[in-house]
Amino acid sequence: MTLTRHRLAEEFLATTDWKNGIARPLAGDASNRKYERVTAEGLPTAVLMDAPPEAGEDVGPFLTIAQHLSSLGLSAPTIYAQDVTHGFLLIEDLGDGLFAHVLDHTPDIEDALYRAAVDALIVAQNARPPKVQHYDVTAMTTTAMLAVDWYLPHGTGRATPEVLRQDYESLVRGMLSRLMLGDPVLVQRDYHAENLLWLPNREGPARVGLLDFQDAMLGHPAYDLASLLKDARRDVAPEVQREMLQYFIDQTGADAAVFSGAYAACSAQRNLRILGVFTRLCVRDGKPDYPDLIPRVWRNLVEDLQHPSLTELRDFVLTNVPAPEPTVLARIKAAQNG
Repeated sequence: MTLTRHRLAEEFLATTDWKNGIARPLAGDASNRKYERVTAEGLPTAVLMDAPPEAGEDVGPFLTIAQHLSSLGLSAPTIYAQDVTHGFLLIEDLGDGLFAHVLDHTPDIEDALYRAAVDALIVAQNARPPKVQHYDVTAMTTTAMLAVDWYLPHGTGRATPEVLRQDYESLVRGMLSRLMLGDPVLVQRDYHAENLLWLPNREGPARVGLLDFQDAMLGHPAYDLASLLKDARRDVAPEVQREMLQYFIDQTGADAAVFSGAYAACSAQRNLRILGVFTRLCVRDGKPDYPDLIPRVWRNLVEDLQHPSLTELRDFVLTNVPAPEPTVLARIKAAQNG
């Protein structure tokens, strides 16, 4: 936090009940946002979100989605105080029980946690959504281009030929147009084990604490489920993936064949996008640890591409996009100095 941001944060906290509190840094994420846990005598701990507008951050969407999810009885953080102009929020501290951390210590409850996460997802999707932008075929195709704009050139050390780029775009757009059918729902877009908190003292879907949903849009119901089960940062047991996919289908009454195709398409698009995002975070933003996550993303992608509806895209990817072998990852990491 710069001196200016630190002063603004102090001025903001001074307007709250936590004005005499002590702030300590919390782990951040891949964005420009920073977080501090604030403790004050006689008050519950709170979290200070610092989202600098000058870095392109906006707390408005977080406020909108948090209030919407809370109105459904879900466990988004309560907003204690806000300064939208300067990009500060003081929010409820939901604790440290991230799914990823809980399951590191108690892997035997994986099924229970993921089932609760699916239940919370269904509650969010069944409600009338707030007014947000659409994550439709065009938007998803655009973000999937990150794979050929970042991962492919930096992984191979060569510029991506324009004709190859156009072929890829056509294949992705065609896949999504064929398979992403139906009415859109609210998709939180980062619904996975490092953004979900286990709150066992609460009831039902409220046992799942929700974070990092400010980029929510209207999209296909399969998207967040794919984000949850084909996690870029954690290996979800194959049997849990199968059971939760079937559980979602059973609970929502979706057509199994149609939904499985949409699920594979959403997951493939997401994993292609993440290949590019993780490469960009390393090369452009100087975060060298992200390429270490790429092999898992690639494995998820290859699994997605086994679906019969994705044959053309599978053939293209396996022919033209390099697997993340050590030499490929080393090339990406070296590019951050270029």
